[in-house]
Amino acid sequence: MTNSAAPDQEPVFIAVGKESAARRIAVRARPGGSPGLFWLSGFNSDMKGTKVLALDAWAAEHHRACVRFDYSGHGESGGAFVDGTIGRWLEESVAVFDRFCAGPQVVIGSSMGGWMALLLAREIAKRGGSRASLAGLVLIAPAPDFTEQLMWNGFSPEVRREIETNGLWLRPSQYGEPYPITRALIEEGRNHLLLGSAIEVGCPVRILQGGQDPDVPWQHAFALAHRLPSDDVVLTMIQDGDHRLSRPQDIARIIAAVAEIG
Repeated sequence: MTNSAAPDQEPVFIAVGKESAARRIAVRARPGGSPGLFWLSGFNSDMKGTKVLALDAWAAEHHRACVRFDYSGHGESGGAFVDGTIGRWLEESVAVFDRFCAGPQVVIGSSMGGWMALLLAREIAKRGGSRASLAGLVLIAPAPDFTEQLMWNGFSPEVRREIETNGLWLRPSQYGEPYPITRALIEEGRNHLLLGSAIEVGCPVRILQGGQDPDVPWQHAFALAHRLPSDDVVLTMIQDGDHRLSRPQDIARIIAAVAEIG
C-alpha cells in the first residue's frame, strides 16, 4: 500500500438528467489497466475522502484505471443536496460508469455507496451489452435500504411527523453540520429496496464491516450477506472498526480485498 496520494487531476464535468434539469457531475477518471476501480461514495461524502484517495494512489502505483465522482449536491458537483434521492444518485452512478469505464471493474462502495453498487450491479445485469463489466464488488459498511431500515424505522414519531409535515428534518451529525433528511429521500428510496429478496449480482463480493459502527450496525451487513446467493461472498468483521474504516489498517484491508478480486 502506498501512503502518498497520487498527483490529483482536475475534474471533468458531465451533464446527467433531462436537459431542463440536468445536473453537472464532477468526475475524476485515471487511465490505466484493468480491472479498473470504480468508487461510489457514501451519503453526504465526496470523492476526496481518505479511503478513495488511498485507492486512487494504489491504482496509480499499479497502473490501474480508477474512476470516482461526486453525486449531485455533493463535493464539486452541481445541484443541491436537499434535492437528492436514491434514484437520482443511481442515475448519476450509471451515467458515469457507462461514460468512463471499459472492461472489467471492481466497484467499491462505502456506506450508501454499497447500496449504489448493488443497484448498479442489478442495472448492468438487467440490460447486458455494456462495454464495462463487473469483476467484483467491495462493500465497506454497506447500507442498502438505509432510508427505510436505518432512518425511517428508527425515527421517533415526532421526527416522522416533522418530515411528513414540513418535508424535511435536520438530522444532527457527529461529522459536522446537521443535514436535511427529506420526505422525497425517504419515499423515493422505497422504489429501490433490496433486502426483501435475493440480490443477484453475478460476481464475487467482499464486505468489510466495523463491529463498533454506530451508523450501520453489523447485523445489517449479516442480513445483506444472507441475501447474496453467490458462492463467492466473504464478510470480514473488523471488531474494533467504526463506520468510516479509514485507519491505516482498515485501508490496508480494503486494498487487499480489491487486489484479491483482480
